[in-house]
Amino acid sequence: MLEDLLLSLGEPVVLACAGVLTGLLFGWAAQRSRFCLRAATVEVAEGAFGPKLAIWLIVFFTTLMLTQGGIASGLFDVSSTRQLAAEGSVSGAVIGGLMFGIGMILARGCASRLLVLSATGNLRALVTGLIVTLVAQASFTGVLAPAREALTALWTVPGGAGRSLLDSLGLTSAIATALAALALAGALVLGRRRGLSLGVIVGAFGVGLAVTLGWAFTAMIAASSFEIVPVSSVTFTGPATDTLMALVTQRSVVLSFGIGLVPGVFVGAGAAALAYREWKLERFGADTPMEKYLVGAVLMGFGAMLAGGCAVGAGVSGGAVFSTTALLALFAMWIGAMATVRVMAMIARGGPQTV
Repeated sequence: MLEDLLLSLGEPVVLACAGVLTGLLFGWAAQRSRFCLRAATVEVAEGAFGPKLAIWLIVFFTTLMLTQGGIASGLFDVSSTRQLAAEGSVSGAVIGGLMFGIGMILARGCASRLLVLSATGNLRALVTGLIVTLVAQASFTGVLAPAREALTALWTVPGGAGRSLLDSLGLTSAIATALAALALAGALVLGRRRGLSLGVIVGAFGVGLAVTLGWAFTAMIAASSFEIVPVSSVTFTGPATDTLMALVTQRSVVLSFGIGLVPGVFVGAGAAALAYREWKLERFGADTPMEKYLVGAVLMGFGAMLAGGCAVGAGVSGGAVFSTTALLALFAMWIGAMATVRVMAMIARGGPQTV
């Protein structure tokens, strides 16, 4: 059936449709679950293991379990993805991850959360997301590209088995699936103890399912196509820049998974907000200074391109395939975010407190 679709519609159209379907599920589920890495890091930085952390853990371990389960059962193969097969950068993961973590605290949301909030009428998120996208493009091919390339080259590692944590530890996808299932059970227990409703838990599961579907769709299309098709999943900085540049610089849009993903997420999140009567306009105000958001956006745009992905692209999608640099970037995001929360709290109190 997939081969027939590829022959009749072509790879670009099929990939774009897969991106739209993945995006619709991700957008709806992320809006309903309030999935947000920033919120989880704030809770932990303040010494609490609360509902926001539980939501993030449910998403992460759901994605891990489903993705590794699909690999173990032979449903799809992700070994050719750039997170594993291409050369990686340890310095980029650490520096970029730290920058991204700091930026998402200042901007009150990571790249995926900004897109979801934009669809619900949040103009702060819309403006901030556009700045993230522009800076990311400048970091990829523009004036900031030399700085990104220099930092990336400080410490690189070859692609292949060396970038797979599973291979380094001598573990199989079947074992990873079982361990992820146990961790997911623990996250569900934490969520229920912190008062998460069944609807929120289902939404968090839906986010993880969407990321897994991204891997499955692109891997299956790549395996059935006569053309070279990159295997990828949900990520936002790169696809957002591709979408924006296609709209403003090209007469016709070249279809791809990412081109379908971004509008799919926007529509899915917006539909959920409208369906549950949560759509409303929100603007910058005295308690939401624009300059802080813009600084955060710049840090996120550059940091994501340096780290090889955003909080979802590197942290969840890359983490689900056990990419060592993606997991390192995720760890750096947590450290950068929590340190920023602590520093901002200290500034708000008037400086270090002494006993």
